[in-house]
Amino acid sequence: MKGFTLEQMTDFTDFTRGGDLTEFLKQTNNVFNMNNCRSHPVRVSPDAQHIHAFLQKPKRGLVTFDRIQRVAVAQSPSYMDTGSALSIPIVELLYLDSGSKDSAALVAVILENGKAEFWKYVERKAGWDLLQTSDLCNSTSAKVVSVCSSGKFIIWCEERPASESASVFSAARNNFRYCICKRTYEREERAVRLGGVKTPLHNSPCYRVLAAREDVYLLPDNQEAAPGNGSKFFLIWSPKQDRMTISTVCKGALLSKTLHSTSKDSDYKTLISECIGMLATISPPEICSVAPTSCGGLLLVLSSGCISLLQSDGVLRQIYTLALSCPLDCSNQISMQIYGSTLACIVYRTLYLVDTSTGRLLENIALKTDGMLFLNSREKNGIHFLSGTGMYVVKESGVDPTSKQLGCSDTARPDAVLVEAVFEEACRYYQRRSLSSTQLTVEKLKSGGMFQAPIALSSILGVYMKTKKASELPQGGGGYSKLLASLGAELESLMALEQLKASVVSASDRKLSVSCETLVGQEVNRLLFSDLDRDNLLYLNVIFKTFPRESWQALQASLRLGSNGEGFLTAKAAPEVWKTVLSPVQATLAPLSSGQQQASSNGAAPVFELICRSLFTFQPKWLPRFVELAQQQAGASSWNYGGKESPESVPLYKRALCVLPREGQAQELQVELLLCSQRPNAVMQAMRILLELRRWERVAEVAQRFSQQSPLLNKEIFTTLLCEISQHRDLDPYLDLLWTLCPEDMTVTSILNIVLKSLPLCGREPGPFRTDRSQMSIGMLKPLLIKVLQRETKPSQRYADILQSPSFPPPTPPRQPRSVTEPAMATASPPLSSISSSVNDTSVDEGCSSPHHENK
Repeated sequence: MKGFTLEQMTDFTDFTRGGDLTEFLKQTNNVFNMNNCRSHPVRVSPDAQHIHAFLQKPKRGLVTFDRIQRVAVAQSPSYMDTGSALSIPIVELLYLDSGSKDSAALVAVILENGKAEFWKYVERKAGWDLLQTSDLCNSTSAKVVSVCSSGKFIIWCEERPASESASVFSAARNNFRYCICKRTYEREERAVRLGGVKTPLHNSPCYRVLAAREDVYLLPDNQEAAPGNGSKFFLIWSPKQDRMTISTVCKGALLSKTLHSTSKDSDYKTLISECIGMLATISPPEICSVAPTSCGGLLLVLSSGCISLLQSDGVLRQIYTLALSCPLDCSNQISMQIYGSTLACIVYRTLYLVDTSTGRLLENIALKTDGMLFLNSREKNGIHFLSGTGMYVVKESGVDPTSKQLGCSDTARPDAVLVEAVFEEACRYYQRRSLSSTQLTVEKLKSGGMFQAPIALSSILGVYMKTKKASELPQGGGGYSKLLASLGAELESLMALEQLKASVVSASDRKLSVSCETLVGQEVNRLLFSDLDRDNLLYLNVIFKTFPRESWQALQASLRLGSNGEGFLTAKAAPEVWKTVLSPVQATLAPLSSGQQQASSNGAAPVFELICRSLFTFQPKWLPRFVELAQQQAGASSWNYGGKESPESVPLYKRALCVLPREGQAQELQVELLLCSQRPNAVMQAMRILLELRRWERVAEVAQRFSQQSPLLNKEIFTTLLCEISQHRDLDPYLDLLWTLCPEDMTVTSILNIVLKSLPLCGREPGPFRTDRSQMSIGMLKPLLIKVLQRETKPSQRYADILQSPSFPPPTPPRQPRSVTEPAMATASPPLSSISSSVNDTSVDEGCSSPHHENK
């Protein structure tokens, strides 16, 4: 692509009162007075046939300029002018049914007092007819501060009057006197039918409403800044689904809720109460300018000069950073729009053209006057803007044969993109670590000479790519050739990745699928072998969400998942991969079926949960075995993630349970995950689930397997099953197995107490000859009671060594006379020796036939 040129479409001579229009537009202070008007006081119709100007001084009103058609024009055309009789400020002018090509233009002029004037353009007389004037608001004292249209809805933010009894202490409460309202409209032949007023959001701060396709964006009004933390976030609302999303510039989407008709659910404070703590800790950058786009997003210009696209799901995608000599603020004159794959932005009388897919600056064009970009429904991909000298369209002055569409420059090759990406990444890296508030740009980085690392790396990339074209490395050169040889593998991998990204743009559906699998596989493998930070973790989440099947295939390759000869899962992943997989949880995760979406502070789920969700989706039978393998790796590794249960380290089986739905669709899988942990509480929880499912054979199998793990767990299992047997007869085929689980310290009394407490309540009086066979009988307990009684009456061998001794305690040894001169220590020897010989000479038989045994 050689460049762009400007072509003038009209100099306003073909518009009615074209001279007045030219004079009005040349008054720059009137056209772009951002302090007195919330946006440009000029509106262009979707078909570029009508221009509307908002007058502020010396008198307030609306003036319309229409393009003169070739057909015969009436001698006295009627204009949509309100300047002579209008004393109330105009809030906005809306084009309704703008997507319909055959219908005539229908315009709604919204006034500050809530009145709405509906005008229709009649082509046969080249003039406007006032259809009707309606009240938009229910209350006559309401004040409209912002309005837009989306689909068949008219949405506005209205100010309710403050209470007369409001005191100084309730001044903060008066800041929340605004409401977000909507009502439907239906176009008829000579009228417009309005639906009832609905208020999705009560008691909110002042918001500016902007519509982009099916979504409405609610941004805090700069003129009446939202109090407290209200200016730190904005709302994204879908009128059709009545779903509200809270989002910020720095953290993305925080919460998404479905609004209801009750006043409690639609209250502003109730909506933001769940994320008020998060809002208190963030400091987002200032938003200088906004513009809704035809693709459904919202363009934002931040104070740092960064132009980003806010999508309907709350994701903020950076497109380009303006290299300006002075910082931006809310008073700057900025106009921007997206045309196809090209971003057009006018700032400081300069038109910037940027490729939205690569972020490359295609060209910047200096303008003689200020301009305002607008969309032309007849040429959707054409870049049109309005200035004081006419309407202009941007056209390509020369096209390279290899380039087939606007926005794909000849510099967007892998080698050029890589070199430029080095400097852009370096800018972000140095900016994060800089103590200065001055914005660092690529131009400053290249010309300053202060940062040698990106310059050296870009030079290495340039030389390497030139040598690749020549199919040989440079000979000689000393250390430089050695450097290229040592970095050859990394550079080749980087080049292959960029070439793959470039090939995706022009690939067919089949090749696109193959390229997508390759690209996702390389990215997932690269991320799993690295130490993930927050940004890379969020990037990995986006990959899994966007390409679930390709991510699953990449996981099988990276973790080397397979099955052995017995059908069990095997994972032969490298230790570095296991360390990344078993990284700690940073926030509580919500199940897949929960109504509200909860996530970590940066909206990303940990790697282990991502893998478990992928396993649950594509191979659920492998999930319990994978958790077992992960537990083995966590216990055997030095980093020991998830080995011990603590607030900082959640057990792996609990983290795996978080990805299962709550509705009970995966109860069998939940049981397997609980059992694989081999923890007593988890085993008992699995046992109770099996009892609720009436899986009696599985209950008996689990009881027999885990009863040998510990005596306490065995007693808990026996007590639980005995209570279950007392209530029904479904476990009768497994009674023999249950009796073998009876603990040694269990007595007949304790067994009968458990049974009596667990018997179900009988609804009728028991008769002498009952036919109900669902109750437990003594005959059923007879084998267990006989076994326990025999154990109680059987002589215990626990104290056999004591019973075998001649007496306990041993008899006192006889005293012997001693001389005065004999030392005292000598007297202790004979008694000890006599006791020892006495014990050693006693046999087992004598001990058994002692009088103690006979008495007992």
